Amino acid sequence: MEEKQVHIEERLEAAATQLERTLHLLEERQSLITGEVERISATVEQSRREAELAEKLAAAERELEQLKASAASPSPVAPLAPLRKTIPAATSEMLAKHGIGDGPVDVRTLDAALAGLSLEQRIAVKSQLLRAGAIA
Repeated sequence: MEEKQVHIEERLEAAATQLERTLHLLEERQSLITGEVERISATVEQSRREAELAEKLAAAERELEQLKASAASPSPVAPLAPLRKTIPAATSEMLAKHGIGDGPVDVRTLDAALAGLSLEQRIAVKSQLLRAGAIA
């Protein structure tokens, strides 16, 4: 009877070892399958992102084409026309003292007339003249 019991224990031990091996193989396969699923889902997410970016690029290209077309077609109103056509009285008086009157102003003459002003004042006067269209 003892002999049968030893034989049964050996068989149970061999079966347990075989079950452990099988379990280990199943765990490896499961990790491989899970890894493949993660890679597949990452690929799907990446392709969605690529589609979103392609859509944005197409929209930007359409907008660019529209802007090019509107810039090429003649429009009755110049889009970059200066808003102000007059010069402040103080500026025109200062320019009149230096012999600069109405009409286009020569830049060299303007620089000579503005020599006594600070840098900020010169910039302000030149920007006023640019807005008024007096400097070419």
